[in-house]
Amino acid sequence: MTTNMQPVHVVGGGMAGSEAAWALANAGVSVVLHEMRPVVKTDAHSTDKFAELVCSNSFRSDDWRGNAVGLLHEEMRRLGSLVMASAAPAQVPAGSALAVDRDVFSEAVTAALQAHPLITIERAEVKSLDALLKGEDDNVIFCTGPLTSPALADSIRNMTGEDSLAFFDAIAPIVHADSIDFDIAWKQSRYDKEGPGGDKAAYVNCPMDKAQYEGFIAALNTAPKTEFKEWEKNTPYFEGCLPIEVMAERGPDTLRFGPMKPVGLMDPRVGKRPYAVVQLRQDNKLGTLFNLVGFQTKLKYGAQEEVFRMIPGLQNARFARLGGIHRNTFLNSPKLLDGSLRLRAEPRVRFAGQVTGVEGYVESAAMGMLAGRFAAAERLGRALETPPQTTAFGALLAHVTGGHIEGGKGSFQPMNVNFGLFPEISAPTHDADGKRLKGVERGRAKKLALAERALRDLAGWLDSKVQ
Repeated sequence: MTTNMQPVHVVGGGMAGSEAAWALANAGVSVVLHEMRPVVKTDAHSTDKFAELVCSNSFRSDDWRGNAVGLLHEEMRRLGSLVMASAAPAQVPAGSALAVDRDVFSEAVTAALQAHPLITIERAEVKSLDALLKGEDDNVIFCTGPLTSPALADSIRNMTGEDSLAFFDAIAPIVHADSIDFDIAWKQSRYDKEGPGGDKAAYVNCPMDKAQYEGFIAALNTAPKTEFKEWEKNTPYFEGCLPIEVMAERGPDTLRFGPMKPVGLMDPRVGKRPYAVVQLRQDNKLGTLFNLVGFQTKLKYGAQEEVFRMIPGLQNARFARLGGIHRNTFLNSPKLLDGSLRLRAEPRVRFAGQVTGVEGYVESAAMGMLAGRFAAAERLGRALETPPQTTAFGALLAHVTGGHIEGGKGSFQPMNVNFGLFPEISAPTHDADGKRLKGVERGRAKKLALAERALRDLAGWLDSKVQ
């Protein structure tokens, strides 16, 4: 490192900020890591430690052979992740999941950051990004999440031109396309209207007769719901994204005249319009994921799986993401960020973590790693290609920077890593003994093939000369 090199500023000491600072410093770039705690407290944190886990203590599955988040764990380890290194000594029994002692974990992350000679820690609130962008060589990675301070949120809003950053994030469930039963469901747009590419079958339709609809409404009304956290309660719903259970409470036919209206559709099995219909819309460019249109919900996760599998055609659905409504802070990243997470309107600023449109501890940390590597390469005058979309890193980055289907305002939503974000692969159809694989076994073989391809391609990326 040259002595006259300007440091990169990292704002926020959560999972993403910790990884971004670590990646920069290990590349030989000095860092100023800004964390407002304990000078300014948040509604959720209880310590001043870096990477404090405010919700679950689990990083979810650690099985890279059969789970996308486990694959992301493995990729992060191979890239020198601070989070993964700190999780190892803090691990507690959790079956195939990676769970940690919160205090041991955050203390390990904090100790590592404090000990690194190229990391300077400043404990104060950053109220404006402009304050860190005084010269043309200044660079900032913004890594705060849903609890961004109001002053800084206003600064970001002004810089991005977005109307709002703090609102209820209405998330509809997403299912894997290959788990939809097309012996029941069919593809058709209402009134066979053509989409942008002339497609008259842009939606998947799951029909209900009267008895099925009434049973579904009854299940919605009695299913257990989650409660808002205290700091979320003062943020009102948008009328255009009410939870489906709230609509169901307004009357038995509300959904049938709302998101479940059957008009303009004909069930080809019976040759007539269904009593009600649930529509699914393609959610990613690969066509591997479909979301339930208008099905944002506060049902508890277990209840969602049970109730939504009552929908004809979704009885065997595999969910890539369950629904929810909660206060969140995230950007319309495909519109605002380039492929290396820079703000198009101000390339000196990068964003990482949950604010970019990822969900989950490790997903946030992974985006911090990428932002740190991109910023380090830029500072050192090196080229760095983005990771292949066949990797977990690349799949997440593609989602954030444009892997979704264009659909107007609100079409981009936060996402956990899942195999539906990866390009398709020709999975094995027979085992080593020549026996044909069926059902669950074939699904496992496909996941393994996706994971093995990901690690091969990650190795090729790491071995390339353009890092």
